[in-house]
Amino acid sequence: MSDKQNHDNEEQDFREIEIQPKEADKQNKDDDTDYEEICYVCRRPESRAGKLINMPGGLHICSDCMQKAFDSFEKSGLQYSDLMKMTSMPPGMTFQDPSQMQIPKKQKIKRKKEEGAPGFDLKTIPHPHEMKARLDEYVVGQESAKKAISVAVYNHYKRVAADPSDGIEIEKSNLLMIGPTGSGKTYLVKTLARLLDVPLAIADATSLTEAGYIGDDIESVVSKLLAAADNDVEKAERGIIFIDEIDKIAKKKNTNTRDVSGESVQQELLKLLEGSTVEVPVGGSSKNMMVPMTTVNTNNILFICGGAFPDLEDIIRERLNQKSAIGFQSELRMQKGEGENLLSQVTVDDLRQFGMIPEFLGRLPIIVTLETLTADYLVRILTEPKNAIVKQYQKLLRMDEVDLQFEPEALTQIARLALEKKTGARALRAIIEGFMQDIMYEIPKDNNIGSVTITEDYINKKGGPVIGFRGLSVM
Repeated sequence: MSDKQNHDNEEQDFREIEIQPKEADKQNKDDDTDYEEICYVCRRPESRAGKLINMPGGLHICSDCMQKAFDSFEKSGLQYSDLMKMTSMPPGMTFQDPSQMQIPKKQKIKRKKEEGAPGFDLKTIPHPHEMKARLDEYVVGQESAKKAISVAVYNHYKRVAADPSDGIEIEKSNLLMIGPTGSGKTYLVKTLARLLDVPLAIADATSLTEAGYIGDDIESVVSKLLAAADNDVEKAERGIIFIDEIDKIAKKKNTNTRDVSGESVQQELLKLLEGSTVEVPVGGSSKNMMVPMTTVNTNNILFICGGAFPDLEDIIRERLNQKSAIGFQSELRMQKGEGENLLSQVTVDDLRQFGMIPEFLGRLPIIVTLETLTADYLVRILTEPKNAIVKQYQKLLRMDEVDLQFEPEALTQIARLALEKKTGARALRAIIEGFMQDIMYEIPKDNNIGSVTITEDYINKKGGPVIGFRGLSVM
């Protein structure tokens, strides 16, 4: 009886072994239908090249490349019928064994949804007041900038979801963010993209050059967005591209050489900002024969450009002082103490004088300015946001069962030191890393330490932190 049971169990195990590969094959087949094959020659996906011809060795070639191959044979004096009758290759002509060819791996290019499929759902995008309230949890200050960005982003995605059948087409409004270094331009965009759960690509304008020169082509910024969307073209076409250091592509003054990284880059960015269909490499930053290509429509991609624009305040100050009267009874338009936030008074003419071309500025109709961070703002940045630097170090020491506290005077002194560096909020972490290094090194040595208080004297290197031991009073 036991032998029969063992035999039945073996048959059941054998049936399970037979069924599992079939289910796995079916799963792999379903996964393959989500992606497209690539032409081995031109690297175009099937949606752009048309139906592909299956060749021996697992190769796929489009009809255009196949026709080009036949045309090359005809130009050499050979006919296709003669080629089929040939038993040996002519001198200088060889065919490579398909098994020896480097067959490209299946590229994960998502197929676009068919017409009639559900489109973009505006209900997933929070309202402007909700968006700003969530930004307030991570970004301190910059109230006008957060409000302007929230409204602009919400209107942009309403435009994406709008029905164009009524003949009213809403134009795209890209953003230009102007603010001193360390004021939170990049951090605002990163936080916004995380809250909206949309793909975000951050590009540096300093690396962009005109096509044909050493550097990144303009299409590389779209290729980064496609990579952030896991090569899903439809998802990428609703993403956000942030081009930082946009002030570095201003027109060069007093130069006799070709401006390949200045005005030329602005000219080539026009088509992306306004909305066009561009061909971008998939999984790479450069176009070559070994990288597949796909097309992306930038019409629904929100572009946000940001820059510090140094010396722009001097241009604004000069404009405001031009109409000042001269005489005993006159008053200067720029009185002492004014101009602390001159960037808020920027105009398109000021940006044109800085070196930005009118066509480029016309495609960035929304100009958002960020305020210079004061000492009070820096103290709030240290403690108030959800992921504030002080909270991060408190969490690190809490894992060692140690309570970390900062005296108010110590926080104020840290803010003063950060202002002296003139790099905005970026200086805060560098300063805290400096004086916290010894504490993070010494605390794990003694298990009796229960609390550490950072004092102003310790920040000024005139004393040490206040150490408290478990079960004892603070020493």
